[in-house]
Amino acid sequence: MPFFFLLGIIGIIFADTPQIDVVEYQGIINPPAAEFIAKAIKESAEKKAAAIIIRLDTPGGLDQSMRTIVKDIIASEIPVIVFVSPSGARAASAGTFITMAAHIAAMAPGTNIGAAHPVSISGGETKGDMAAKLENDAAAYIKGIAHKRGRNEQWAEDAVRKSVSITAEEALKIKVIDFVAKDIDELLAVVNGRSIITEKGAVALNIKGAKINKVEMGIRFKILSLLADPNIAYILLMLGIYGIFFELSSPGAILPGVVGGIFLILAFYGLQTLPINYAGLLLILLALILFIAEVKVTSYGLLTIGGIISMFLGSLMLIDTQLEFLQISLRVIVTVVIITALLFTIAISLAYKAYKKQPTTGREGLIGAIGAAITVISPKGKVFVEGELWDAKSDEGIKKGEEIEVTGIEGLLLKVKPRKHKSP
Repeated sequence: MPFFFLLGIIGIIFADTPQIDVVEYQGIINPPAAEFIAKAIKESAEKKAAAIIIRLDTPGGLDQSMRTIVKDIIASEIPVIVFVSPSGARAASAGTFITMAAHIAAMAPGTNIGAAHPVSISGGETKGDMAAKLENDAAAYIKGIAHKRGRNEQWAEDAVRKSVSITAEEALKIKVIDFVAKDIDELLAVVNGRSIITEKGAVALNIKGAKINKVEMGIRFKILSLLADPNIAYILLMLGIYGIFFELSSPGAILPGVVGGIFLILAFYGLQTLPINYAGLLLILLALILFIAEVKVTSYGLLTIGGIISMFLGSLMLIDTQLEFLQISLRVIVTVVIITALLFTIAISLAYKAYKKQPTTGREGLIGAIGAAITVISPKGKVFVEGELWDAKSDEGIKKGEEIEVTGIEGLLLKVKPRKHKSP
């Protein structure tokens, strides 16, 4: 009986211990990010966590993904705390909307927020009526968020219309955020006891001694996030092209074609949300055609050179954007092009050597073969070469039993000469 009583006491103690879930996200705001954060908020609410903290560090991202995250935060039944950290982190562009949508917005010293002016996915300035529509829509959206959370509406509008950006200390001073804290422990200390209005109603944050539960990004979200990286998508595209090339140049190999097809599908997943320049994509496809043609046509490397140039230019043009975080790294492009050049140079070199190499099978393979004279050859006779008896002729007299070397073939007649042994 005392044992079960003790278990009950322990259960009550742990049941009363509040739990804080902590989600870390660093990177571009994209569909995998939106899905991951939405799932984390939902699961935290289902297990009755006291609050969820989103540690954020982002240069911005896609408008639709940002709006999905904002809607999930606003609709959350538990308090959502967005904490821009560690020092050196930022909540730029889409990150500004997400931070201001939080029930509690906090930043670490040495961080910044703002620069939320809407731009097209290509990174260029949208002009005319469309620019005004995008700007007015974004300004109204962020003002509505700021009003709902009781934050600085004028600064929020300026962040959209004028791309202003401020430090954590400035943001606290003008009521853009609620707290500045160096780490999560300090943050929890300052928010303890604060009353929060969620969609479910008023919630008191009594989180003294709360248990911190770090929510890890699962393997699925890690893979999806990795695939959404422009550099990874580009590398997968190139690997897919290599696979298709080797399958077409060696029909029936199967494995290169299967692997190449998988890589291409994964690459298209990553590229689907990016501004693809179709001229760049066509240049890359042209490079593939030129590489295949080099195998079929002897151009002495000219088609390969053209393919390499086409691939390099196509890679530079593939992603049509001025946004740095959506561009393919020049270092990655140069590395891939150099590897491609080496790969196809080696392949073509081996093919050329095979073309120039003397045949070792068939009738032509007999040239240079060593045999023995079965009869006297003067100028004709019979020889035994490669396990067969042949008619032969020679410009030199050859004795019976003497070793001979085949120098040519005329129909079914071998041209031979006495084999001369090298001096030791």
